[in-house]
Formats: sequence, structure tokens, C-alpha cells
Amino acid sequence: MTSSPRTAYTPLTPVYRAVFCDLRTDRVVDVLPLTETKFDDYIGKSGSLSATVPLPDAALASRARAALVPGRTAVWLERDGDIWWGGVLWTCTPSSDERGRIQAEFQAGTFDSYLDHRILAQDVSYTALDQFEIARLLVAHAQEQPGGDIGIQLGHEMSGVARDCALAYSSLTRIRELLDQQAQLADGFEWRVHCYRDAEGRRAKRLQLGHPTITTSSFDIVLDHPGQVITYSLPADSTVQADVWVARGDSPNTDQSEESRPLTVSVESPGDLADGWPRLESTSDHSGVTDEATLRSLAGAELARQRMPEVIPQITVRLDGRISPALLGAGIRLRLRDLWHQEPQDERYRIVGIAVEPPQRSKAETATLYLEGV
Repeated sequence: MTSSPRTAYTPLTPVYRAVFCDLRTDRVVDVLPLTETKFDDYIGKSGSLSATVPLPDAALASRARAALVPGRTAVWLERDGDIWWGGVLWTCTPSSDERGRIQAEFQAGTFDSYLDHRILAQDVSYTALDQFEIARLLVAHAQEQPGGDIGIQLGHEMSGVARDCALAYSSLTRIRELLDQQAQLADGFEWRVHCYRDAEGRRAKRLQLGHPTITTSSFDIVLDHPGQVITYSLPADSTVQADVWVARGDSPNTDQSEESRPLTVSVESPGDLADGWPRLESTSDHSGVTDEATLRSLAGAELARQRMPEVIPQITVRLDGRISPALLGAGIRLRLRDLWHQEPQDERYRIVGIAVEPPQRSKAETATLYLEGV
């Protein structure tokens, strides 16, 4: 009996599908073909998706006009049936080239970008409340207003850190900025809107919270260069470094007959100065903050983040089934050996961002991972 010869395993080309829905109801409007697709997602800032819908005939053009409505359309990007990205379509640009070929380019932001377009409807205050609960109440407040519910689900987890918080409608501060202010306090948290398919197979978006950071896996993924890692970059940037931080809030003065000056606090790291680092100063503005203790906490947290040169490694990898946007917050072990790392480097990082380029005609599917040291 002879055995058949072995053949090399060739991974199947993944199938991407874009589902366009009504933002408020999630009712499916259409499913349209995409080209030139790029998307990313992050912890700490909004992700984006850009793509082009080719329009070769009148029927498809009519469908696209109905589906690509900026400001009220949700975009869900599926990869082999799994949800890899979700967000709000913000811009759409139909265009024609010199041959009369029509296409529509659009850009979308992850669902958290919606909170950049919402403000408080009234004054709110919380006393001795867990910071996770404050975050949930802010999102719930936005979704309780007429037309404001886009279906962000809220959990019940707690951080164990209680805070007092007073927020004024008159500051006109956006909900996302308020969330970021709470997250950036000393002993703060991370947040994002996680998109996934629930146990019943329905599209879902949930406010994901983590203290002090978001973590999504109990074990590290090992990535090697040479190996699955195609390229890497390890920048160290001291232009954002500081050992003295000055934070400016709003004036606590409520008497209009007196001169108002913004509340300002300064914190520094005397140990770094004593170790020989030059004095490096930086500043930040915090709209709506009138409490000195809160402003000092914000300044201290900023200083803690910026005391050393900022290092945000990024690597480009082949997608082999282990990497997906659901791993934001997961740990990896990056093993490098080349002319720069003649002694092999084996370092642990956390994934804080991912940018994916789906396969094109002559280009394989790749992902760029943005990392943070742990």
C-alpha cells in the first residue's frame, strides 16, 4: 500500500463582509462589496475603517446611496463570520474618474467615537462611587437622552477604587472627554467599546473596562523574528518626556464680580532630576476641572506616564489564526534575533492597538500590532 505524497498546507483566503445597519436599531440595511479596505482598533483612542465601494451599475449605486448615510449608519466588518470591527460611518465621498467609473469612499470610527458627539444633558454628581460605575453611568446618561441609544451594553464589574465626581452641564464637555478624564486619574482605568458576536449569534457592542489595564488573556502569545514577525520597529521618543508636569483646569470662582483665573497645579519627579536628567516640562488642559485634588491627581498620572522616553514598539505579522482584534489587551512575548539583537531579545509586551490590511490581489493579509511594555 502506497501513501499519497504530502503537500504543503496553504491557508484559505479569509472572506471579509461589510454589513451596514441603522445605527439606533441595528436593522440591516445592506451588505456591500468593499475594496481597498483598511481598519484599526486601539485601547485609549478611537479606531477607524476606510474602504471603497465600487459602483459598476445603477442598481448597486442605488443600494449604496441608501446604505452609506453618514452619521446614522453602523458598519460591521466580518472576517469568516466573526466580527472584527464595528463603528459609525462618518464620511462618504462618491466620485468619478476620467473614464466615468463611479465609486464611493467612506470612513468610519469605532463606536466610542459616537461619544465624541455627545455632551451632558444636565449637572451630575457622584459620591464615593466605584470609578467603573461612574463610567457606566456616563454612557447610560448619554443613551437615556432622546435618540441617543445606540445599544452599547453595560456590565457590572467593579474596580475597587471609589471616587467623588461633580460634572457641570455648563462646561459643555463631551462624554468621551469625561470618560478619559476619569480614566486618567491616578489609579485609573482603561476603557473601550468591544464588538463581538454574542452566544445567540447576534452583533453586540459592550463597554469594556479594565483596572488598571484591560487584559484579555491569561497566557502570552509567542512571536519570533525571524518567523511570524515580518517587520518590527522599536522607537524611543523623548520629545514627550517630562519630569515636571503643569496641569490647568477651569477657574473655581463663581463670583462674576471678581477676576477669574484657571486653577493650575505643578508636580515634579525630584528623583529623576537628582539622577541627572535635565528639567523637562510639559503641560495639559482639563476642561471642567475646578477641584485642586482632582487636578493634582490628573497631573500626577500624566507625569507617571511620561517620566521616561516613550517607547511604542510595532510589529507586522502574518495572520495565522492566533491574532485578532479581540486580543487587544493580551500579552505577547517578542523574541528578536538579528544584527541589532545579536544577543537574543525576549521581552514581554501588551497589545494596545491593531491595524489590519485584508488580502489584496497581490498582497497577503497582515496585521500591525502596537505594543506597550509590561
